[in-house]
Amino acid sequence: MICGVDEAGRGPVIGPLVVAGVIVEDDAELIKIGVRDSKQLTPKKRELLAKQIRELAGKYEIIVISASDIDDMRKVMTLNELEVFAFGKVIEKLHPDVCYVDSADVNDVRFGRDILSRLSWKPTIVSKHKADERYPVVSAASIIAKTTRDEHVRIIAQELEKRINLPLGSGYPADPVTQKFLTTWLKTYGTMPPHVRLSWKTVDNLFKAQKIKKLDDF
Repeated sequence: MICGVDEAGRGPVIGPLVVAGVIVEDDAELIKIGVRDSKQLTPKKRELLAKQIRELAGKYEIIVISASDIDDMRKVMTLNELEVFAFGKVIEKLHPDVCYVDSADVNDVRFGRDILSRLSWKPTIVSKHKADERYPVVSAASIIAKTTRDEHVRIIAQELEKRINLPLGSGYPADPVTQKFLTTWLKTYGTMPPHVRLSWKTVDNLFKAQKIKKLDDF
C-alpha cells in the first residue's frame, strides 16, 4: 500500500492548517480520474475530485489544526516541526508500506528523516519538494487537504463577515481583501477576530500600524 501526505494552509493568517493523507494499492485509478496538484484545479473540479478520491481510497486521514492550536504549538516548536508532527500522526494512522510526502523543509531529505523518527515502524518515506506535482497519490492528498480547509474558511467567513459587513477573502496575508478585513476589524473592535493566527508577523504589523497593544504585550 502506498500513501501520499500533503498540507493546505501553511501560510494563511486566518483559519486552520490541514494535513491529509490518502492510501491506495496503486495510483492507476487516481491517474484515470485526473488528479493533479490542487493549486492547478478550479474549486469546482477540486470538489468533484475530492468526492471521487474519498470513494477510491482504501483509507484517508485528515488532521485540522486550528489557528489557536498553531499559536500554542509555535511557542515550543517551529512551523516545520509542527508539520513533521502532523504528517507523522497521519502516516501512523494509515500505516503504509511506502509514503510520499510534500516536503515543507528546504531540506527534503531531513523532512522525511524527521517524520520517520516519529513513527512506530519504518516504512519507506519519499520526501520531495513539489511532490504534489510529481506523485498522483500526493496530488490526491493535496486535494483532500485543500477542500477541507476551504470548507473551514467558508464557515469562518459566515461567522465573521456579518460582524463588519466585509468579505473575509482567502485568509492569506498578501490578499488585499483579507488585509482590509483585518484592518477594519481591528479598528472596530481593537483586537483580532477569532480564527486568526496571532503568532503571525502580519498581526504584529497591523497592531503596530494602529498603535494598539496585543494582550500578550501587557
